[in-house]
Amino acid sequence: MLLKGYTKKFLRVENNSNIVSLYCFADLHEDIGEVLPFLKEVFDEAVYSDETPFISFKIRGKKIMVYPRKIVIYALKDEEEADKILEWLKREINEAWEKRAEIEPSYEGAPKPKVLEILKLLPKTNCRECGEPTCMVFAAKIAEGAKGPTDCPPLREEKRINLQKYMETFQLEV
Repeated sequence: MLLKGYTKKFLRVENNSNIVSLYCFADLHEDIGEVLPFLKEVFDEAVYSDETPFISFKIRGKKIMVYPRKIVIYALKDEEEADKILEWLKREINEAWEKRAEIEPSYEGAPKPKVLEILKLLPKTNCRECGEPTCMVFAAKIAEGAKGPTDCPPLREEKRINLQKYMETFQLEV
């Protein structure tokens, strides 16, 4: 068994539409970095990054990011849903590790969005309505998947759609 346990924390975030999202951060008791290339092959459409390293994928509409020492789950209903997903992931991680001889690992990293390309689509007003000090910082947050086009109130619909399409090319839903 590779992953024996984790400690979880929750964060509730209210967006500009007064919608509250629940995020779960699970600090892993063991380093699971070696299993990430195998997990990429287990989960359909998972994106692997060898730079940081991590894998990112969606299951039942939930974005999940798995790092060597952390798991992050976005947009949860409640803590019970997080518990179910974490226990399922723990089983999947341990099963992939035990079957690693049968799985062809993939070390191919995914292309990453470019902050300057994102910035070109933003209004560049540095208005701070998104909660960030500048549009450049906001663009960097979008590139890493922490923010999305709807978090920029002055962003016009056409550019919002263009930004969404650009990010979808990286399999990042924002």
